[in-house]
Amino acid sequence: MREIARFDDQGLWSQAEAWFSRFGTLLATAVAFLDRSSRGYFADELALVLHVEVQDALHQLTQQGRVSRQIVSGRYLYTATDPSAQKRQLLARRTVELLPTVANVSVLEVAPEEVKAAILLFYSLLDEQQRRLYAGLESLKLGRGGDRQLADFLDLDPHTVARGRQQLLAQDVEVDRARRAGAGRKPVEKKRPK
Repeated sequence: MREIARFDDQGLWSQAEAWFSRFGTLLATAVAFLDRSSRGYFADELALVLHVEVQDALHQLTQQGRVSRQIVSGRYLYTATDPSAQKRQLLARRTVELLPTVANVSVLEVAPEEVKAAILLFYSLLDEQQRRLYAGLESLKLGRGGDRQLADFLDLDPHTVARGRQQLLAQDVEVDRARRAGAGRKPVEKKRPK
């Protein structure tokens, strides 16, 4: 077998629709993939990569303490157990999960940091009302906790995101103005030293 196996750069090889791993068992392979992953895996993602159902294996590995899992976007994200690796993976995953207008960033073949930079550039070109409404719209897409996630992502107050969301749902949008008449800071008299 060693003579004919041609493992790819991930350590996998297939022969007549059977898949083999240089790491040995499914459990060892799952641990190796999770340890090397830049942003962890959801079970369905890992199943696609390994070409086999992994739910039971991940459950077993979690119980054994060989992998860790956290809830991200309402699903279990499986990560390495090393605290620093886990922290990096969670940060990378949350960044990807927060990319508001992209359903599957992996199909873009663009680094998550580049997509984030592009979204922030676009956001910076909007006026005040458009920013609030955009944040509100993306918060709606994220569901529960979306206001806080968007606030963190766009460096806004969560109340601003909530207001944008509420304005959209109520269809209470000023078409010609960014602010309502009379809104904004009150004028202040300049004081000159005497």
